[in-house]
Amino acid sequence: MASITFKGNPVTLVGSEVKVGDQAPDFTVLSNSLEEVTLQDIKGKPAVISVIPSIDTGVCDAQTRRFNEEAAGLGSVKVYTISADLPFAQARWCGANGIENVETLSDHREMSFGEAFGVYIKELRLLARAVFVLDENGKVVYTEYVSEATNHPDYDKAIEAAKSLVK
Repeated sequence: MASITFKGNPVTLVGSEVKVGDQAPDFTVLSNSLEEVTLQDIKGKPAVISVIPSIDTGVCDAQTRRFNEEAAGLGSVKVYTISADLPFAQARWCGANGIENVETLSDHREMSFGEAFGVYIKELRLLARAVFVLDENGKVVYTEYVSEATNHPDYDKAIEAAKSLVK
């Protein structure tokens, strides 16, 4: 299991670590319109799943903006940002910041994604910072569990993995 820190303090991740080559585990999250979204709903196209603790923090803001910018050059690859923020907060933030190429999804209700992908921080009821890239069949082709939750992920490696899936 990945081990991470949050502001330098070790935290407990709940769930199982997902590895390259694994079939992505199923999950249920909510869209900004409160509709359930599952793994089945995102299959069919390659996907970048950017996981953040909270949309209203500096690094999470920057991460979501970066993937929004990169999404324009990723062709058929869909880009999702998942956090434990309420769908209303995600929608408000996206609207205020002109985010149109990333779909935000909320794991606040059940922490289903967090547990399935091993990014649920037990002590804080937040998601750890991570990036997953899935092929169109839901096979994991890239993972990064960021070791310090307040640090940025390796954007270039994630984008490279996503671009390798564009046909």
